[in-house]
Amino acid sequence: MRHPLRFREDGTFTIAQFTDTHWHNGEPADLRTRELIETVLDAEKPDLVALTGDNIAGGGCKDPAESMRQLVQAIEERRIPWAAVFGNHDDEGSLRRMALIEEQQQSDMCLSEPGPADVSGVGNYVVRIARRSDHETGAALYFIDSNSYTETSVDGYGWVRRDQVEWYVSTARNLRGEAGLIPALAFFHIPLPEYDDVWDMHPCVGVKQEAVCCPRINTGLFAAFHECGDVLGTFVGHDHVNDYDGMLHGIRLCYGRGSGFATYGREGFLHGSRIIRLREGVREFESWMRLEDGSREDQTSVHEPEGRPARR
Repeated sequence: MRHPLRFREDGTFTIAQFTDTHWHNGEPADLRTRELIETVLDAEKPDLVALTGDNIAGGGCKDPAESMRQLVQAIEERRIPWAAVFGNHDDEGSLRRMALIEEQQQSDMCLSEPGPADVSGVGNYVVRIARRSDHETGAALYFIDSNSYTETSVDGYGWVRRDQVEWYVSTARNLRGEAGLIPALAFFHIPLPEYDDVWDMHPCVGVKQEAVCCPRINTGLFAAFHECGDVLGTFVGHDHVNDYDGMLHGIRLCYGRGSGFATYGREGFLHGSRIIRLREGVREFESWMRLEDGSREDQTSVHEPEGRPARR
């Protein structure tokens, strides 16, 4: 890895998630997005930035490569490693996913990888976090391409393909063989169908202000996370004004906070970033929001489902 990651001396590792930045060409709305990024980075000083898709506006970019460079400039200036996945809009311009990831890799602090050529999607890879005492892996971060739109008779958004699920299972088993059952997190753009389930059936913190725009086909990625047992939480974007976090079968399903000003939002719902903090050797994580005005928001409002289905 170009910039090896390691838990800090105090045992923490902090990630700032930015999602749906929809950077265009450096217009005033984009400059507001940059101000938000700078505010978050200077307040939190994260060890890693995770960009979870629709990073650039694709078809709205005159030069998608330049737009990506502008987006990450503030991160690069602060010498913070960053890793990205694609959304459904990133490659709607003149550059496809592979060309975009090659452009990302030109940035010095980029950790993005295209992933195995024989696996669907571009950008399926794992980032390791080393323990303080040695170079052994203490935690893992999975970055997965949730694809964009369906290519079958089923309408709607794309889904993580079966061979990607198999890639995850194989990678998780290999990591477990090397390092034991280490904590892991997963980052991708389009929420899984289980994001609807957790809101409908379990208490959640945060808000749901639009429908969960998940794929209509469920290929079992959540089941694989549950069976492998390493993933503690998943982090998505896509639905700009949802930011909730709920526990489903031992896994926290989390939305990021919409970060981009050049796309839709909701009046009074501040843009921001989800902050995630791991602690070495602990199988849980802390999370909060850092908002555009510099304030920290600890999600305290609890949504209780109207009625839980009877257990059979």
